[in-house]
Amino acid sequence: MTLQHYFKTLLILGLCFSFSVSHASDTAKEKRWAEQIVDSIMIGDAEWLKLGKNKILAIYTENTTEKAIGGAIILHGSGVHPNWDQIIRPLRSQLPDHGWSTLSLQLPVLSNEAEYKDYIPLFKEVAPRINAGVAFLKAKGIKNIVVVAHSLGSSMAAYYMANKPDSSIRAFVAIGVSGNMHKKDKEGYLTSLKTIKVPVLDIFGGSDLAPVLESKKAKAKVARKAGNKNYTQVEIPGANHFFDNHDEVLVKRVRGWLKKNAMNTKIK
Repeated sequence: MTLQHYFKTLLILGLCFSFSVSHASDTAKEKRWAEQIVDSIMIGDAEWLKLGKNKILAIYTENTTEKAIGGAIILHGSGVHPNWDQIIRPLRSQLPDHGWSTLSLQLPVLSNEAEYKDYIPLFKEVAPRINAGVAFLKAKGIKNIVVVAHSLGSSMAAYYMANKPDSSIRAFVAIGVSGNMHKKDKEGYLTSLKTIKVPVLDIFGGSDLAPVLESKKAKAKVARKAGNKNYTQVEIPGANHFFDNHDEVLVKRVRGWLKKNAMNTKIK
């Protein structure tokens, strides 16, 4: 089984057995990821963001255009890293050609045996990471900030956006995210969507995972009921959960939406 198929199976069905996992990020795995990818970064620079006594890897790629628009914090999906070749690397390396400096952050990770429900206690670990990313961008003079996330990273980001986000974050892009995966899931995307006030782009593939496609009506209903008039759903025909062979259209749709919704947006 390929790594890609493994993650697909994890997201759709979970695992058949229950494993004991820690309710904190696997920092040893984060370190291994960092050791594997830092020397291979071709576009952008590795940065280490301080979190108390610890630090996390981030990859900063500066805007290459004459007129800068802002900064985009990029968040990966389940169990991977900030230079993941599907979705994450294309976004973090190509958005700078369209006015956005990017900062791709390492999110909390667990062992390969972990299920979605095992990640829920880690949602509270996400805020310090995003806030550290915001502080880094502000130190660069970037005040207009957006969050662009994929899959589980979107659920984590949505939880952050629903609970006292930094006011510099003007918009949120959720890629391939499903609704709540458990009835008692108070941290799930649908729950968070009820209170997110900034513009939201909910983008997914026409051949995405079943939980993503099955929850699209529920997500739109929740956003509408919450009064978020700047919630937009976009389906990319033929694209799968990882947007294989659809990177170009993904980046194009994300940057186009950001240009319209994250230029002079005021948060009320």
